[in-house]
Amino acid sequence: MILLKRLLAALTLPVLLAAAGSSTTTPIKYVVVIFDENNSFDHYFGTYPNALYPSGVAASTANPYGESPFVPLPNTPSVNGLSPFLNNLSTVAPFRLDRAMETTCDNDNHYKDEQTAYHSGAINLFPTTTSGTGTGCTPDLSMGYYDGNTVTALWNYAQYFAMSDNYYDTEFGTTVMGHLNLLSGQTHETSVSTISGKVANGSIIANVEAGFDDCVTTANGTPVQMTSKNIGDLLNTAGLTWGWFYADFPQSTGSQPITTCPSTYNSHYAPFMYYASTANPHHLPPSSVSAIGTSSDQANHNYAMADFWNAVNAGNMPQVVFLKASKPQTGHPSDSSPLAEQTFLVNTINQLQQTPYWNQMAIFITYDDSDGWYDHVMPPIVNQSNDAANDTLAGSSYCGVPQAGAYLDRCGYGTRLPLILISPYAKQNYVDHGLADITSVTRFIEDNWQLGRLGDQSFDALAGPLTGLFDFTDTPRAGRQLLLDPNAGTVVTQK
Repeated sequence: MILLKRLLAALTLPVLLAAAGSSTTTPIKYVVVIFDENNSFDHYFGTYPNALYPSGVAASTANPYGESPFVPLPNTPSVNGLSPFLNNLSTVAPFRLDRAMETTCDNDNHYKDEQTAYHSGAINLFPTTTSGTGTGCTPDLSMGYYDGNTVTALWNYAQYFAMSDNYYDTEFGTTVMGHLNLLSGQTHETSVSTISGKVANGSIIANVEAGFDDCVTTANGTPVQMTSKNIGDLLNTAGLTWGWFYADFPQSTGSQPITTCPSTYNSHYAPFMYYASTANPHHLPPSSVSAIGTSSDQANHNYAMADFWNAVNAGNMPQVVFLKASKPQTGHPSDSSPLAEQTFLVNTINQLQQTPYWNQMAIFITYDDSDGWYDHVMPPIVNQSNDAANDTLAGSSYCGVPQAGAYLDRCGYGTRLPLILISPYAKQNYVDHGLADITSVTRFIEDNWQLGRLGDQSFDALAGPLTGLFDFTDTPRAGRQLLLDPNAGTVVTQK
């Protein structure tokens, strides 16, 4: 009887995998979005694929003590980066940060200040406008960058899978704006039209707190409710399973509302809690492991990270998954570090590659905003705004001339960000140059399951596709896998 049960279990999981999300436009049946914090493209990839020393110099003899060696694969393509090492459009040249400088101060990533730093395309005011200030902060900090001796895992993922060097923050600005754009391509549709310094002309321009959340009150933040559609609404209409899994998401007991919210919880990192239709205001835990990801679950798609792995281990992985690390592992300057972020990424991705879902999976690693870190590329402005109080990109010309009826205070695209695709279907050692932004990830989900667009001036209507990162012409290599060391970021197993 035990043997029979094991045989049935072994047969059941592949059947479930084949059935899940079968009506997709690509072979991808599972999308995982790892949404990390506050890093620009040049800050992590400005000198890719050359670490401290140019290729051809043996890392074993030239690599600094204590730093992971990085030697690029043959024929690695170049990126639009800091070349040669320094692209000095500013009065202060970009400078290298090493592993000993993994913890830094936080920079200024405000909507208005980031625009000012670009100075009508001169891109020369980052040192004085966005650099972190305070006791112990490195002078002109925003000009600092890491390379493959520190962000080793990310560079190795780029080597064996695919990345973009033409991918941008949807708008200039902060964490909440990046999260809301990932979900809805929209920062305008709010419950209020003006909050000094935070909401202007109905658009969010700074960090505010989730308006459908028992852990948020006017005493500990500025709660704002969003009234637009989000990707969760489209997924629900299509009957797909999905969830936002956040490591610091506290849960109540049983079906009772939460009574204690820890200080580690940040509603900025639980963005579905800004929308009535996709919120879990009382922080209810999942009804059961089998209910995780479904619309009938009392948690309403908002979970702790442990719930994700419980679902995966039970053969119940949702079709669309958003993962958010705990505060010390998001990569956010001051709160976290590149090395702590690397540990989370590698442990998570190693484990995902060893699940039965891997051969039908696409993992996107990207970021909510740039933290004000320097990037030498002037972003294309696809959405204009002329709010004299907040739009400073081009001085008295503000951020261009908006179309009639356009929602203001959504100037974008913003700063260039990293984007890596990890999938058996990813092109290997490939750099895509197609124009894209955060809502391109949203668009990929929409297109893969034929969900349609969100509408109402959502940026998903402007988003470039991410299909250039994939190769769907061949069956993925059986067992294609890259397992890394979570501390060093170096290759352990490559198939």
